[in-house]
Parts: sequence; C-alpha cells; structure tokens
Amino acid sequence: MTVADITTIDDLLMVCEDERCEFKAARSHFDFSKLADYCAALSNEGGGILVLGVSDALPRQALGTQAFRSLQKTVADVTQQLRIKITATETSIDGARVITFRVPSHPIGQPIAFNGRYLMRGGEGLVPMTTDQLKRIMDETVSDYSATLARGAALDDLHPDAIRNLRELWARKSSDPAVASLSDTQMLEDLGLTIAGTPTVAALVLLARPESLARLLAQAEVVFEYRSQPSSLRYQQRREFRQGFLLCHDDLWDAINARNDVHQIQEGLLVRDIAMFSEKVVREAILNAISHRDYSRSGSIFIRQAPDVLEVVSPGGLPTGITTENMLWRQDPRNRRIADVLERCGLVDRSGQGVRRMLESCIRESKPRPDYSQTDEHQVCVELRGSIRNPLFLRFLERVGEETLKTFSTRDFMVLDLADRGDKLPADLSSSAQRLRDMGVVESVGRGRGVRYVLSRRYYQFTASAGTYTRMRGLDRDTNKQLLLTHVVDSGSSGCPLAEIQQVLPSHSRRQLQGLLDALRREGMVEVRGKGRGARWFASAQA
Repeated sequence: MTVADITTIDDLLMVCEDERCEFKAARSHFDFSKLADYCAALSNEGGGILVLGVSDALPRQALGTQAFRSLQKTVADVTQQLRIKITATETSIDGARVITFRVPSHPIGQPIAFNGRYLMRGGEGLVPMTTDQLKRIMDETVSDYSATLARGAALDDLHPDAIRNLRELWARKSSDPAVASLSDTQMLEDLGLTIAGTPTVAALVLLARPESLARLLAQAEVVFEYRSQPSSLRYQQRREFRQGFLLCHDDLWDAINARNDVHQIQEGLLVRDIAMFSEKVVREAILNAISHRDYSRSGSIFIRQAPDVLEVVSPGGLPTGITTENMLWRQDPRNRRIADVLERCGLVDRSGQGVRRMLESCIRESKPRPDYSQTDEHQVCVELRGSIRNPLFLRFLERVGEETLKTFSTRDFMVLDLADRGDKLPADLSSSAQRLRDMGVVESVGRGRGVRYVLSRRYYQFTASAGTYTRMRGLDRDTNKQLLLTHVVDSGSSGCPLAEIQQVLPSHSRRQLQGLLDALRREGMVEVRGKGRGARWFASAQA
C-alpha cells in the first residue's frame, strides 16, 4: 500500500514505512524543529505523511500523543517556515489522539530547506541530500519532451479507438461519471495531450494511427522478437508495433504470452501453475520503458524473449539522479506527460512503486531479481528470468500467510530473499531483518558485524529440510569451540597460526574466530605465543 492509497484509519495502520511515510510514537512531546525537518525531507522525496502517536513496527497500534496541542498554529508556523502548504488532521483511535501531517511535493525545480539544510530520508532518520538528489530536483525545470507539440501533427492523426480506450481507462480509474460526458477535444486538452488543438508528442506515443506514427514519430515503435536461444542471432518471430500504445498494449502482451511456459509446482495433492513470466512484471517493465525512454533519439524499444529470459531495452540512459542502486527508492519520469496520462488510466503508479512491485513479485515467485546490469548512459536494459530458484520457498511464503505478506515492505521481501540465498544483508536492511526476526520469520546467526540471517526453523521443518537448517544456521558456539580446540591439540608442539585455524571454520570472520579462541584461552584450554603474524596457538596442559 502506498501513501496515495491511504483513505481510512485502517489503511493508516497497515501502510509500510518508506521514504514517503514516517511514523513516530511522540507520546508526550515532539520538537518543532524536528517536525519541520521531517516535513522538508518528505517534501523533497515527492511528498508524504508524518504520523504522530502511532507505533513504528507492524502491526501498528495507536499510542496517543500530547504533542502540538495548538495544531492550527503549528501547521501555520511550519507552512511559513518551509513555504509549502502543510495540512494536519487530528484523529481518535480507540481513545488515543493521533496526528497526521500531509506534506506536498516540493515545487518543480525547488528543493525545500529548513535552517539552511536540505534533508532527505536515510534509513531510520534524516541525512543531508546528496549532490545527485539536489541536481535531480533542480533539473525538473528542464522541459518535458513528451509535452512539446508534435510538429506537423493534427487531430486526425489520433486513432478514434485509442481515444475511446483512453476514455474508458480514465473513467474506470477515476470513477468519475463526468469523464464520459467530455468531448474528445476537451478530454485531450484536459489531459495535456493537445495544446490548442495540436497533439503533443505524448499524444502520438499513446494514441497515433499506425500511418501517422510512422510518418511523425517512427522511433516510438516497440519491436518484439522471439528466439529459441538468447544468444541466437536469428529470431523465430518479429513483430513491429508501430501505433499508439493504447492501441497495442494488450496485443503486445498476447505476443509474449503465446510462448510463456508454465511451471507446475506440486503442493500436496494440488498442482500450482506459475507462469515463466508474470504478466504484472512484464507489463510494468514495458510501461517503464514507454514512460522513461528518450523520444528525441532514433532507436526503438526492443523486447527480446527466449524460453526462460526476457529483456526490455529502451533508448537513453536513466534520468538524471537515478541509478541502478537507488532506482527502488527514487522516481523521476523523463516523460512526465506520458507518465501522468498512464497514471490517470491506472496503468502506472507515479509514486515510484513500479520497480518495487516488479522486485517483490519476482521474490514471491522465487525467481531471480530484475537485472539492470546491462544499463548504461545510452540505454536502459532490464532482464527478467523465468526460472524458479527454490520451489520450497514458495511453500514457506504460503505458511507465512497472505495477510501477513500484505504488511511486508519491499525491504522485508529483500530480507527474505537474501536469507533464503544465505547472503549477507546490507546495513540498510537491518531494521527490517530485526522486525522479521521478532515475527519468527527469520533467525539471526552470530553477533555484531558478523550477524547474518537465515529462514526460521519452522520453514525448514515445514519443508522437511531440517538438515539444511543446521547447515545454513551453522553449528552452535560450544561445538565450534570444540572443533577449534581439537585442531589446536592435534597441532601438537608446533602450534598453529590463525590463518590455519580459519580453515576449520571458513564461514567465520577473523573477528569471530578470535572471539572463540579468546574464550578458550580464558577457560585455560589454549594459549598464544608470539605476536602479530608470527603468533601461534598451542593447547595448554589441561586441554
């Protein structure tokens, strides 16, 4: 659930915290400067909400807050300091006072500062904005190519069926009966697809007749190719979709789905079918390409499919300030007019959730994450793999339960994926890992910097893989100490250096090994002679 989806108190208690949503207990007090800092940071992230009087961890509880009793004055003071219009509502949840501040996005091209500082969300707190982030906001003043007039285009270049599809999608998404009564001319003007009756580039991309697109904006085509082998130079099928996107987006999916194999996963007496390529993920990848490609370049969007891999390649690198490292948490559509219309149609989410939804869907189906490693300054390339890595992981997610999974954030799913793979977690996932540990979904192994996470014992018991659990979790501390002691004793009078001891427990860091050896030394079982690289460990007389 995103900030835009919050309409009820129940929604508020279920939404996951991210760069655009912050929850604070603030039972007795919340500093005004801290409030202004968070409002400025949320505005710089594109707008969001700050909730006081609610617990941070899911499932959330209303704790109540005594902060900002003069709420109207507080809102006026923040608005005056930041020069953006903040709104606040006071709600009683089971008798507890909860305050929700709604913060708008920064004005186009203008980052928001408080006390001379430009802040953004960073992990669990606030950090100074990076140069890239500031530049991204300031570059918003650069014109949107998709909003410019299409030279030589006229209303007759737009296909009536595409206009009808646009109206139906917009009416369904908005639930506004007035949309049906608008004339075509008025609707196109209201959506910014025409200016004084002349179509924009966005109008051609979304609504153009085939012959008009070929004549006026041929690079807006989407080319689909199927190969029996990803490395093959020859394709078995090629189709060129050279027409408005709202005329062909379903046909494009049908072409992909025609060769979309199915995994059959046995679950007891039932067989579950999982498509090689998820429709939701594929459509999201294509919509991203349509919204973000550089239409000033002559290249086409290419979709290349093979039995177990599909890639979407679009001309132009990532927008300014967006990298493959931060694209999960940053959003800046290169073609705002196109993205805005697609959002109104319910096809894309302008809040930046699209890439996250792709990632979450792949993890939930135990498939490799979307791969952007071939992206450079000239193209954006996303590769989707259809293979299922661990069918037992799917059964584990069923055990966790759909209602629980609905409360998981993108970071929570990333923790599950890394725990299943046995990979080390980056620092920015630590809070999510601790929450999942408290829920009994994962378990921690080790301490301090050497801590890592594995799926919980109940997962391995459920999948009849108790031996795998022991291997993933590792042996207990006493067993590891005994292994080290046995090796030192066997080394006899020559002793053994730390580098040799590391071969006994290769999964342990140098610091973890040192901790085990120090424990054995305190117990009088081993001793060390020498210093530095020349130090060697010997068994004591009582060992």
